[in-house]
Amino acid sequence: MDPDGAAKAFVDHYYTVFDTNRAAVEGLFQEGSILTFGGEKFVGAAAITTKLTTLQFSSCKHHVTTIDCQPSGPADGMLVFVSGTMHFGGGEPPLKFFQVFHLMPAEPENFYVLNNHRVNYE
Repeated sequence: MDPDGAAKAFVDHYYTVFDTNRAAVEGLFQEGSILTFGGEKFVGAAAITTKLTTLQFSSCKHHVTTIDCQPSGPADGMLVFVSGTMHFGGGEPPLKFFQVFHLMPAEPENFYVLNNHRVNYE
């Protein structure tokens, strides 16, 4: 799979899981993974999943606007830059977001998130 295709497939999978079964994102991280969210750092799959499953909203839907991908280092990693909007139930206005994933190969055709940085803004 080409890098752009792999990045798009990962992004589609990540946001589908996040939006429908947030606890299942744990399988996309490892113990050395780091999430920066709202200025706080969370290390390890369990801590990251706890943060994501205890956010102040129970349901949302991500609409991705852009996906850009660059190769990263000699270990066949990828940097994936994503922007879009997140929509909530109840008529709340959508929230814009920008997210960066540093993906590393886990096995053929699969990746895990080594680093993840997310910024929400209005």
